[in-house]
Amino acid sequence: MSARAERGLWTLLAVIVLSRLVTMALLPLTDTSEARYGEIARLMAVSGDWITPWFREGVPFWGKPPLAFWAQAWGIRLFGAGEFGPRFPAWLAQLATLALTGRYAFSLGGRRMALIATLILASMGLSYVACGAVLTDPFLTLGTTAALVGAGLALRGEGRGWGALFFAGLVVGLLAKGPLALVLIGAPLLIQALWSGRWAALRRCLPWRAGIPLTLALSLPWYALAEWKTPGFLDYFIVGEHLRRFLDPGWAGDLYGSAHQRPHGAIWLMTLWATLPWSPLALGWLARRMARRGVRLPADNDLRLLIAAALVPSLFFTFAGNILATYVLPALPFMALLLARQWPAQRSGLLIGLASLVPVLALVAAGWLQFHPQRLRSEKRLVACYRALADTGAASLAYLGEAPFSARYYAHEQLTQVPYDNGAAVRATPYLAVRHRDLRRLRGADTARATLFSNRRSVLLGPPASGKPPCSD
Repeated sequence: MSARAERGLWTLLAVIVLSRLVTMALLPLTDTSEARYGEIARLMAVSGDWITPWFREGVPFWGKPPLAFWAQAWGIRLFGAGEFGPRFPAWLAQLATLALTGRYAFSLGGRRMALIATLILASMGLSYVACGAVLTDPFLTLGTTAALVGAGLALRGEGRGWGALFFAGLVVGLLAKGPLALVLIGAPLLIQALWSGRWAALRRCLPWRAGIPLTLALSLPWYALAEWKTPGFLDYFIVGEHLRRFLDPGWAGDLYGSAHQRPHGAIWLMTLWATLPWSPLALGWLARRMARRGVRLPADNDLRLLIAAALVPSLFFTFAGNILATYVLPALPFMALLLARQWPAQRSGLLIGLASLVPVLALVAAGWLQFHPQRLRSEKRLVACYRALADTGAASLAYLGEAPFSARYYAHEQLTQVPYDNGAAVRATPYLAVRHRDLRRLRGADTARATLFSNRRSVLLGPPASGKPPCSD
């Protein structure tokens, strides 16, 4: 690769990474997961309670450890409770993940492989979306990548200092997602050790005696404090979230949402989607390679670890019914490394074209949504409309039934929820947000209202003679 071509690829990588700052600042938080986590982080930032994430006042959120919420809450304190603040920490986590992936690639194949691997990872569909979203998965991915890169470099003899990174990654994973991190980190190392028989090398290259106590000292105190502060956390989180959620497709014990029922094996289709636009190319190369050489197990120990780390998340969730596409995010750095390892030197044009595809589409979509905001599942503009039209002394915005998470986030919890069967409360509420499907429930209870705003999910109803024009959608 010429110096000019290399500079061009580094410039493209920088543009891809920086372009996500634009899209994540333009678009509002959307329901359900992103707005839910954003509101949990906002409550943490406002309350100053750094032990227990709160789902709403008086209801603890037991679904995840707090590392992502800590980062998002500090983002809100720094930049405010808008879009950029809670999303920015995930972008920083992605930067660190890209740096770790590039460092491992540099050890395996030099500068060229490092550049190609980071470019592929930065432009994968799920990787690009998640690095600017209010989610916990980017922080889990940072932890698993740090741990496996640290172990991989230590196994390559680059110094025991990389073993410290392995245990640091364990701490991040345990505080970002919980015991699942142990599986996603431990299983690839176990497979590689079984495959190569290098048990002694794995035992010798990592500082187990110091690392294990330090990992426990940094991660377990929060678990103990969380159980002490809100008893019942450990049973729900360890048993419910890590066993019942994945073994029971229709698990009804979820306190904070609904189960995402999927057929067994659906995680592999999600993996293909998550790695677009690279997955069709990778599958084609793999098919041609198998047709020429047949199925041969690799003798390269580094390649064995990459394959295990790339496949373990999908293998682990193959027989789980309650899954999300973000569950494959920890595999993407190692899929990018595998693809970069095989990338032919003469295909730089294809590399540029594929790497540009997702960011360009994302920017086009963000621009289109600026003119069609009603297509988003977000109540931001409805809340803004209420604030613009409501009198100073008016009661707070009310939702008929359960208020969406995005409404809670943008209203800063300054709203109420009116039961469907409480006709008196409905009539006494000046401004009422109603889902389109629930408009019929108001017949006979309240008809003297004007439609002030409408989006894809809700309608804002208010006094017909407010003297102010309705908001435009």
